[in-house]
Amino acid sequence: MSVIDDILSEKDPEKIRKETETNYREYLNPFVLRMFKNAGLDIIEGRREGASVWDVTGDKYIDCVTGAGIFNVGRHNREITDALKKALDVYDMGGWISIIRERGLLAKKLAEITPGNLKYSLFCCGGGEAVEVAVKLARGHTGKTEIICMENGYHGVTGFALPATGREVYKKPFAPLAPGYTHVTFNDINAVKAAITKDTAAVLLEPVQGEGGIRPADDSYLSGLRKLCTDNEILLIFDEVQTGFGRTGKMFCAEHSGVVPDIMVLAKSMSGGLYPISCAVFTEEISDFLIAHPFIIINSFGGTSLACLVALATIEFIEKNNLPERAAKMGKRFMEGLSSLKITYGELVVDVRGKGLMLGIEFPEESIGPRMASLLKKNGVISIYTFNNPRIIRIMPSLVITEEEVDFVVEAFEKSLKEIRAQESERKSKKG
Repeated sequence: MSVIDDILSEKDPEKIRKETETNYREYLNPFVLRMFKNAGLDIIEGRREGASVWDVTGDKYIDCVTGAGIFNVGRHNREITDALKKALDVYDMGGWISIIRERGLLAKKLAEITPGNLKYSLFCCGGGEAVEVAVKLARGHTGKTEIICMENGYHGVTGFALPATGREVYKKPFAPLAPGYTHVTFNDINAVKAAITKDTAAVLLEPVQGEGGIRPADDSYLSGLRKLCTDNEILLIFDEVQTGFGRTGKMFCAEHSGVVPDIMVLAKSMSGGLYPISCAVFTEEISDFLIAHPFIIINSFGGTSLACLVALATIEFIEKNNLPERAAKMGKRFMEGLSSLKITYGELVVDVRGKGLMLGIEFPEESIGPRMASLLKKNGVISIYTFNNPRIIRIMPSLVITEEEVDFVVEAFEKSLKEIRAQESERKSKKG
């Protein structure tokens, strides 16, 4: 029996749990394991399907984390897995120093579905890498060095992406970082104006801050940024790693405001959670930098035959099933249910916000976020607080989630809030 057969045939949940936890402690990262255990989220994923995931014990959970938006088309989507199997019957990844048909087909499709005059694509594997590509293009095209970013923004932890991430805890251990990054208040056009210098190459932001606490940018702010960038010959970069491919109720979040950036960064859900791929899509004007430097931005595993075919199948599934519209509909149902909880549990729920199926619930203090995550797990839901703000629990389920599953999640939040209220009441009575 092969090693794969041996792994997939094992059915004893206790053996799997013991083996996995031992391997994490001894060979991976014991501190990650400890964090998950402390949060009550030490689920070892077994079966995955639709909006749900099952622990190896057989316990079922609605997945409202989805890797911060990787599984837009659902967990282990059968149509996408079939596409990958068919591709594997014919291809390997393909060489990067060669012309690959599938890469051209995906680039053409992205030019068709992204907003406005976005046209060319450069492919890589992860979101942080794609942010790096965007920064390199901005600096190469403009000949300028400075990038204006947002406080509490998150753009990954690779070399040129890490300095753009707007929280010191991620950056301090790795200083000195690449220079030329300025951070300003999110949703404040005057803060951006004040930060612009003769050396500013680009403004980089998420149209909805994910790790910053599910904070949507105002449409007027994005329109103001577009005008400000155009007037000052500065590039506008949207990081749509979490918001892309239907998540917010449009294929891309930029469509809500009608603002077209010069560069759009895409990743996570681009290939259905089955094969790594990301990209920066940019306008024809910016491509002038590549005329003199066609191989200056390269990635050995970016835009492989397999990745591109799976991405094309994923986009086809999203369009065929109109998942952006579904995200808008299910997001509205969520907002109605969660807003009613804000009324009932006003002392615990500060705010409910977001777009489509990218939602956040804010609590008055940081300790409630981790406690809610643990209680939600007991009530059949996987959810976790945002990394930059533990007071916010994120709700980012697969876009294939049903009305019944939405109602189940809202009910789980109600049960968990009820228990938090009881805990707070007991704590206060002991103090008094």
